[in-house]
Amino acid sequence: MAWRSLLALSKRNKGLSAFSNRISELQHIKSASNLYRGQGISEVCASNSGDASDFGSFRPLTSSSTPLEASPRTSAASAPVLQDCCVEPVAVPASTGTFQVDNGEILYAGMTSKELVSTLFNLYLVAYEPVVDLSIKVLKSPLMKPAVFRIPLLQAVKRTAYSHFCAGENVAEASATLQRMWELGLKGILDYSLEDATDNACCDKNLQEFLNTINTTLRLPAGSVSFACVKITALCPLPLLERVSDLLRWRHSHPEQRLLWLHDTLPILAPSSPTYHTAKPPAPLTDAEERDLRLAEERLHTLCKACEESALPLLVDAEYTSVQPAIDYFTYSATLEFNKSAKPLVYGTVQAYLKDALPRLQLASDEATRRGVQIGLKLVRGAYITRESALAASLGAPSPIHSSIQETHRCYDACAAFMMEKAAVAEGSVVLATHNFDSGKAATAKAEELNIRKGNDRVQFAQLKGMADGLSLGLVQAGFLVSKYLPFGPVDHVMPYLIRRAEENRGLLSTTMADRRRLR
Repeated sequence: MAWRSLLALSKRNKGLSAFSNRISELQHIKSASNLYRGQGISEVCASNSGDASDFGSFRPLTSSSTPLEASPRTSAASAPVLQDCCVEPVAVPASTGTFQVDNGEILYAGMTSKELVSTLFNLYLVAYEPVVDLSIKVLKSPLMKPAVFRIPLLQAVKRTAYSHFCAGENVAEASATLQRMWELGLKGILDYSLEDATDNACCDKNLQEFLNTINTTLRLPAGSVSFACVKITALCPLPLLERVSDLLRWRHSHPEQRLLWLHDTLPILAPSSPTYHTAKPPAPLTDAEERDLRLAEERLHTLCKACEESALPLLVDAEYTSVQPAIDYFTYSATLEFNKSAKPLVYGTVQAYLKDALPRLQLASDEATRRGVQIGLKLVRGAYITRESALAASLGAPSPIHSSIQETHRCYDACAAFMMEKAAVAEGSVVLATHNFDSGKAATAKAEELNIRKGNDRVQFAQLKGMADGLSLGLVQAGFLVSKYLPFGPVDHVMPYLIRRAEENRGLLSTTMADRRRLR
């Protein structure tokens, strides 16, 4: 009955007509997955990495488990204990040892029929631009204010885009999603949806949410969570980050400028870095601003200590160029303090769509090596194209973004190659966060060239939940460590994330074509 309903729905929608032609093929893919059901989860994990310990020991799930609601105001020390979630185990194929993404039957063999149909439906939906455009207009319109419209609209979002791209509304739902990813050989990065902070009270509340999320990971199967993640804009008021960034940019072009509050750090800007944000000398920080800056630094220090005690590396997200210098200042100061061991604890993020990405990465990395600390970086292409281009145009400056997607691809691959060379000689670690299949192929070829062992945690991959699943699964089956970003939180809290995914990443949505082709 469910299959007939889906067929009827797809036939009524001309934009999804191809969907109806693929249902029987999905059933065929599902039947192919039975070929792998004789292999246990622990065996699959071991064959994926060469050593089961690379993935941690899989903890059996109990049917007597009870779900847990999130406790957003609980301290990390007293956070509720997370019970195991019930997830039907589905084994994944053994590692092939090579990166292959053209055989959909093998790639998606570990997914259930329901998951395959849901994935294909949502990928067609988000790639249909009239639907995306209409959805954005509605979600930004006054219709979202009256409860009579808001509630059903949010329910519609929850059943479609939210369920595909997000892990759940609370920690229990997110944990169940993470365990499902773990069964497919994927690790998870739990990302609680938080808005930019406007004052210290908001920052303190956000810190508690981050600590609660870290505490949650301790209750999950060992090795199933690869990183914690944080937005500095959630720990420091946005206006203060803008002020600090202005002062750092001005000091970069005027080295004689003294900043008494400045701690030891790695290079933040390169000679080619744009300074159009700061056209005139910024006023010094006030006493109150310096106090707030110290509070923000203490929050990050608290978070880093919690990650250190939990043996969980921390990814610091990149954001807008107007505040990125301050974010890098926070990140690199923490790098000098916490990355003195054999592996980095704190990872910064470099956005390859920025023209100065490679020289900034090289300066920071080389200085870290010179000073005997480990550099950890996550590489992304970037998610604020519209915002950055509009800001530069409004100030009469050239866009900081590469002029073509091909230039961005070349920059990303160059940054990846540089960091992988660092990783090969144990001078750094990198997370290649990409949805681009060509970049995935280039990175796996580079790993082979550098003799980087499969399963080496100095070179990892990551994708957003719901995006480039074929790439994720192909990398896992080739033996690499792969994580999925799992944003979670109430639907209305996650709306800014979903809208940004749609508005800023239309190019990224084109990767769904590759996934849809492999799902057919």
